[in-house]
Formats: sequence, C-alpha cells, structure tokens
Amino acid sequence: MVIDAPHNQGTEVATWEKVRFLSSPEAYPGHPAVTVLETHMSWVFLAGDLVYKFKKPVRYPFLDFTSLARRERHCAAELRLNRRLAPRVYRRLVALRLKRTGELALGDSGEPVEWLVEMERLSEGDMLDRRIKANTVSTEAVVAIGDKLGRFYAAARSERRRGRAYLEHLVTETAVNRKLLLLEGCPVRPGRAEPLLARVEKLLEAHAPAIAARTADGLIVEGHGDLRPEHVHLGTELDIIDCLEFDRTMRLLDPYDEVNYLGLECEFLGAGWIRPILLQVVDDHLGGHRPAPRLLATYGAFRAVLRARICVAHLLDPEPMEAERWPGEAERYLELAERECATAED
Repeated sequence: MVIDAPHNQGTEVATWEKVRFLSSPEAYPGHPAVTVLETHMSWVFLAGDLVYKFKKPVRYPFLDFTSLARRERHCAAELRLNRRLAPRVYRRLVALRLKRTGELALGDSGEPVEWLVEMERLSEGDMLDRRIKANTVSTEAVVAIGDKLGRFYAAARSERRRGRAYLEHLVTETAVNRKLLLLEGCPVRPGRAEPLLARVEKLLEAHAPAIAARTADGLIVEGHGDLRPEHVHLGTELDIIDCLEFDRTMRLLDPYDEVNYLGLECEFLGAGWIRPILLQVVDDHLGGHRPAPRLLATYGAFRAVLRARICVAHLLDPEPMEAERWPGEAERYLELAERECATAED
C-alpha cells in the first residue's frame, strides 16, 4: 500500500491537514458537532445531518487513489452508482478548496485539493446489522429488501459479453484466498484452511460449466458488489448504500450470488431465517432462474472463505484496527464455509 504518493497536480496539502480542517465544526455551515471515522480507504466526517467522505491517497493491488484526479473520478462514480439504490442519500460532489489566503474551505472558490461525497446521514440504529442484533427485523422489512433488489436486478442490463469476467473473478479471488489464508503467521490454522480451500476450488471447477451457461443465458448483471447488512438502511425509507465503486468487474455477478451473500451475512449475525425469504422474493422478480441448490451453496462457500480472507488481510496492515476482532471472525466464517461446502457436496 502507498500513502500520500506524489501526483504533481496542483498544490499539495497533506492528508492530516485536510482531516484536521474537516474535523472542525467551523468547516461546515451552522458549525455542527463532528464525529470522525476512519476506514481502510476513506475518512468520513459526520457533521450534523450530513456526512462527508473523502478517499485516502492509497494504492492497493485492486485500486489506485494516489492522484487527485483519480479520487475525483472515483467519488463521481460512487455518487452515480449509489444513486441506483439510494438516490436520496447521495447528494452531490463537493470540493475542498485552498483559497488564496492559504485557508481551506468547502465552497466554490479556490483551488480544489480534495473531493468529497456529500450524503444524508442515516440512523445507525436502523441499519440491518444493528436491527438484527436488536432482534427488531420484521418479515415485512425483509420482503421489502427483496422487492427493492429484485426490481433492481430485473431492470439491469444483461452482461452476456462481459459476463465471463464473473467466473474469472471467482477463480482469481479463490487463488488470492489461498495465498493469504496459508501465509505464515496467519491466525487460521493451515490444517483447517488447506482442506477447505481445496474443497471450494473443486466445487468451483465442477460448477464452472453451469456458471458459464448462466452467463450465456444473460443472467449476469452489474450489481451492488458489496451487499452486506451494514449497507442496508431500514428507516422511514429503505436505502441500500456503499456499493463497490472502484472496479466494475467486481460488480458483474450472478444476482442470486449477491442476494445469497447478503443472506449469508445475516446468518453470520444469527438471523439465518432471512436468507430464504430474500432468495424467494428476488426469484419472483427474476422469473424463477434460481441456481441449483449445490451451485448456490458453492457461491456461499466462496463468499464465506473470501470474508475469512478479508479478516486476515486486516491484520496485515502496519497498525491494524480492531486487531483482536479478526482471528475469531475468520474462524467463524470458515465454519460457515464448511457448512456451505457440505450442502454443495451433498
């Protein structure tokens, strides 16, 4: 990972200076209280009823945010793509500018030194993951989620030509899973990870013709790309936020894989009853194209192993956030993957 790589575009303002300015109530109209959150790829500022997010100048194998122009493009893509499922939430693109006086400001005058996505602030307690933990999710809410997703997928363009990238993505990511989960020092025991990885690889190989056939039948679409409970808002309006914007290839997928993944994540949180309802409602919209149970379970096994790998990847950061959390979660995802494999092999 590279941070604050030089981009030779306009005036340089250090990331810490931007964060310090945007952390201050004086940066925003009305001077609201500000809460600052940091993720692996972004800084997020909760300012009153609004949220502002800018991307860190980082580079990973799968993305490059190291120039201002790249960050602007990705912020614009984030705005456009997320308006598909949360149009009221994603408001506009805002420039952080350097004025002639040398001061930073959110406004229309001065040289842009950063780009931010401005969003409506959502109630954290109404996110699906929080609702699951509070045991306040109704069947009607789950049906509404399925309806929204079903309409979204039904309206999406079939990706016959580009759809082959989906199977290639599954194979590529499976190889990365193997690499990270078998690293020396990985908190997951190799004696557990190795046989499970082999099972998932064998299942994907066995189902490759069926996945290719689904591609040929026009069943691959451009979806959300990161559909998890923490991205589903069950407030006065239903919003699905935070899609994966930086790589279209990772959004090209079988919609049943994506919905099954959301259900799998709900199951991980203790709400296994949600998955079959979501799948049925979406299937009603898509005309009964649900994959065979073994293929659906293969998708689930792949996703669970991928999530275990992401847990491990967090620990590779120089200063991991919540380091104590990830080993236990990785083991739990592998348990889920083993159950999915058992179903797929039955």
